[in-house]
Amino acid sequence: MMKTLLVRGMLAGLIAGVLAFGFAYAFGEPSVNAAIGLEESGGHSHSHDASAPAPAPSAEEEELVPRDIQSTLGLLTGVLVYGVAIGGLLSLAFAFAQGRLGALRPRLTALLLTAGAFTVVFLVPFLKYPANPPAVGQPGTIGSRTELYFGFVAVSLLVGIFATVFGRKLADRLGAWNAFLLAAAGYVVVIGIVAWLMPVVDEIPATFPASTLWSFRTASVGTQVTLWLALGLTFGAFAEKALNRRTTVAA
Repeated sequence: MMKTLLVRGMLAGLIAGVLAFGFAYAFGEPSVNAAIGLEESGGHSHSHDASAPAPAPSAEEEELVPRDIQSTLGLLTGVLVYGVAIGGLLSLAFAFAQGRLGALRPRLTALLLTAGAFTVVFLVPFLKYPANPPAVGQPGTIGSRTELYFGFVAVSLLVGIFATVFGRKLADRLGAWNAFLLAAAGYVVVIGIVAWLMPVVDEIPATFPASTLWSFRTASVGTQVTLWLALGLTFGAFAEKALNRRTTVAA
């Protein structure tokens, strides 16, 4: 059964990745192209000094992969790999959680797991370190900014796991709803303190168009919502069908 769930989770991730790619290409790529156009035209540079001329690109700075490949095949490959990986991890979490969250249907268990994972893996880290389009941020700080983001994702995931375990232990004494509220409150308090202690990253130049930044960030959120929602619905249907078939065969 574990192998069956893993395969179905990865297949659900593949389907969700295709849908997320369609959303990202339709709604995200226009803002990316606008940001790249600003950078290439010299209307915006990485420096916060708007009067500084944009440096001419050197041979080393020329893109190795053409932009049309990046926005199509490259984007599709990245989203599909991400979707398949998340789908596989979700199936493992589902195999562990099924039956431990009460008498819930497999479809509902999958949706609850997906919603929780979306919150702790993407939404909360996004609120602290939101995504930025090209031409935003200093080139010299990309390494430190990446480390901060993934470090916050790791902390959010660990705190979310501890909160889930804590809430599960309290459910027998306080009831499922009260335990959920206490666990959620604990997560919010701890992650709020962590977010307050971690450095603030604000490298958006005053000259960068707010509309382009807003379009890019809303498209980023929309892409993730599309992927996680499609993953939860698809895997929930696959898992419920597999478990029902197993029950029928056993009977």
